[in-house]
Formats: sequence, C-alpha cells, structure tokens
Amino acid sequence: MLTLEQIESAILQLPPNEYEKLIKWFADLDYQRWDEQLEKDIADGKLEAFAQEAIAEFEAGNYRTI
Repeated sequence: MLTLEQIESAILQLPPNEYEKLIKWFADLDYQRWDEQLEKDIADGKLEAFAQEAIAEFEAGNYRTI
C-alpha cells in the first residue's frame, strides 16, 4: 500500500484534467460517506433529540420564511 506521502506526490504530478477527475471522485466519495454516516446516526436515534427540538421550535412559531 502507498504511503500518504507517496499519494500526495502522485497527486501533485497529475495533469490538470486528471486532477479535476480526482477532485470530483473524492468529493463524490466524501458525500457518499457523509450520507452513510448520517443514515446510520438517524437509524441509531442519535438525531432524535435535534429533530424533536426543531419540531418544537417550528410549532412554537420560531422560524422565518425565505
């Protein structure tokens, strides 16, 4: 397996079009992992308190329209 230093060096040597592909791929991977973690947190009930607080604030009229 490559070291982080080797990966960084390889990235710096990429031509612009390959670098752009890498950035897009990495952003997509990051969003996918974030979504997976969010879904797991929801399934585990970790966001329930935040949801209840938001609903209570909304029902109390503490919101603004855009």
